[in-house]
Amino acid sequence: MRLAHLLRSSTFRLALLYMALFGASVAVLLVFIYGSTAGYMALQTDDTIEAEVTGLAERYGISGLDGLIRSIDERISRKPNGDAVYLLTDSQLKPLIGNLDRWPRVAPDSNGWLNFNLEQTTDDGDVTHRARARPFTLRGGYRLLVGRDMNALEATRNLIVRAIAWGLAITVMMALAGGYLLSRSTMRRLEAINETSRRIMHGDLSQRIPTRSTDDDFDQLADNLNGMLDTIEQLMKDVRRVTDNVAHDLRTPLTRLRNRLEALSANASVDKRTVDAALADADGLLATFNALLRIASIESGRRRAAFENVALDDLLRDVTELYEPLAEHKNQQLEVTVSKDVSVVRGDRDLLFQAFANLLDNAIKYTPPNGEIRVSLENGVAGPRIRISDSGPGIPENARGKVFKRFFRLEQSRHTPGNGLGLSLVEAVVRLHKGSIRLDGEPGLDVSLDFPKAA
Repeated sequence: MRLAHLLRSSTFRLALLYMALFGASVAVLLVFIYGSTAGYMALQTDDTIEAEVTGLAERYGISGLDGLIRSIDERISRKPNGDAVYLLTDSQLKPLIGNLDRWPRVAPDSNGWLNFNLEQTTDDGDVTHRARARPFTLRGGYRLLVGRDMNALEATRNLIVRAIAWGLAITVMMALAGGYLLSRSTMRRLEAINETSRRIMHGDLSQRIPTRSTDDDFDQLADNLNGMLDTIEQLMKDVRRVTDNVAHDLRTPLTRLRNRLEALSANASVDKRTVDAALADADGLLATFNALLRIASIESGRRRAAFENVALDDLLRDVTELYEPLAEHKNQQLEVTVSKDVSVVRGDRDLLFQAFANLLDNAIKYTPPNGEIRVSLENGVAGPRIRISDSGPGIPENARGKVFKRFFRLEQSRHTPGNGLGLSLVEAVVRLHKGSIRLDGEPGLDVSLDFPKAA
């Protein structure tokens, strides 16, 4: 199963839609968790700073400046490498004690907080961290700054962001994998139905859609379709049986009638023109019934058992040699072009000969005198291609889909000899060989026959 076909399937697109909805839900949930966690940590940090500011202000009120300095020094000494930030200055912002060398040169935000860069020297060199502090003015003009190094909080936030990113990535990958597996399983079931349908369209009405005995939706669909195919096959058999019986039953009396007319034509006392006309009518009826029987035999698929490798170049030369005298009689130019290295096809030589002969006979019949007829054999996209073109009146575009129906005639008055079965037989032969036929050209007619290469 091709990956591109799988990716274009409606099942995979539906899986992608569910993935998008599920991914969006997961993203919203993770963002909520991030906002709640990061917001709580930031609020807790601010509350801790506020509590320390309050405690140090109370110590200043009880023990004075010396007591405040001792308290700050004790806190710094307990955790010299901690994330706490302290600075006590006089009214001129001259540092008295703390682990900052100067007052931050930033303006407070709307809530009175200072957010500034904190530079530290480590074994890896100078690093810069974000810091957040609350300034406080004491009696006597002293300025107190208490804050925290936000590096730990930023690291936690980054960790949460990475966890969210990985969570989303894993969710997407798992959804894609699940969508691929689900689509692949569904596409297998659909491909089995399509493959059976293609075989049925090529004439094998005995094919049935396989089931897995799970009684799921696909099995129920397959059972209904198989029941419909059973009915269609039986109806087709009945139609063929009736057609064959009618053709066989009428062919015998028509043959006897022709023989009697032929015997009468030998009698000098009989009007030969009348007898000859009756013989021609009998021959036309016999030809029609023989064509119907031949088409029915072709559509049944029984002729596939006798398939063999057929060289199309030799076959095409034999057909054109047979019709060259007829074209010369009408002063028509018959041109034949055969490409080199054209592959052979698997098929029935007699049926292919009949199909090409019908097309060439039509081209000669409907091309006016001094017209041109071109026959070519070339390599197509998937296999050999035969083209038969003429400079006749052609077939109107709105009638090209009807000319393959049995007994359809463009000339409704039916003055031209024929029974309207020639192109029906051609299409039946082409379908039997799993080929395709296309009608183009205006003016004139260009018939293209494409066949698959022989395996």
